[in-house]
Amino acid sequence: MIDWTRIDTVLLDMDGTLLDLHFDNHFWLEHMPRRYAELREVSLEAARSELMQRYRQVEGTMDWYCLDYWSNELGMDIAALKQEVDHLIAVHPNVVVFLDAVRDSGRRAVLVTNAHMKSLQLKMDRTRLAGHFDAVFCAHDFGRPKEDPQFWGVLKTAEPFVPEMTLLVDDSLSVLRSAQEAGIGQLLCVHRPDSRAPDKDVGEFAAIRGFRDIMPPVEGKEA
Repeated sequence: MIDWTRIDTVLLDMDGTLLDLHFDNHFWLEHMPRRYAELREVSLEAARSELMQRYRQVEGTMDWYCLDYWSNELGMDIAALKQEVDHLIAVHPNVVVFLDAVRDSGRRAVLVTNAHMKSLQLKMDRTRLAGHFDAVFCAHDFGRPKEDPQFWGVLKTAEPFVPEMTLLVDDSLSVLRSAQEAGIGQLLCVHRPDSRAPDKDVGEFAAIRGFRDIMPPVEGKEA
């Protein structure tokens, strides 16, 4: 599935890839509608319908990922609301072992997320994963989401990776296609980003069920 002899850098998505997407799905699809219904004094069904329409309007843009945008749009402190259900934040199995193995093999393990800085901080505080990366990058710092093929060139100014010698693991097909267009050498999707949901469509990409399936060699860079 992976040619480790042709990988110097491993770029990793956060939500749905390293972390269970159940937290995010529950927050945006269940918790937010309930709290919005309470605030607006409308039915749960009406709140959910309005929010789904708002979500679709900005999906895939920086606004979709921006907690400040949603706080301003909805008149709610989204970061505080996330803390109400942060006990649901969970790391997928074997993630820490994989990250440490990547670094022990002499390669760089780099987190690259579209998540807003406040969400990123909440999740790193909860999971204690930050110390397992060589670098952490938030798309908000670059002003464009990973779905934009130009994102990867901007990322290279901060993390000088060689695209042909890079692996990206992400659960988003639009992100993987963007990275493919930008020349990222090896791409993997994730079969089940949300542990409580069915397998997702992984399109034309190879996909993993767990990180134990793709452990790198730990002695230098020999396969």
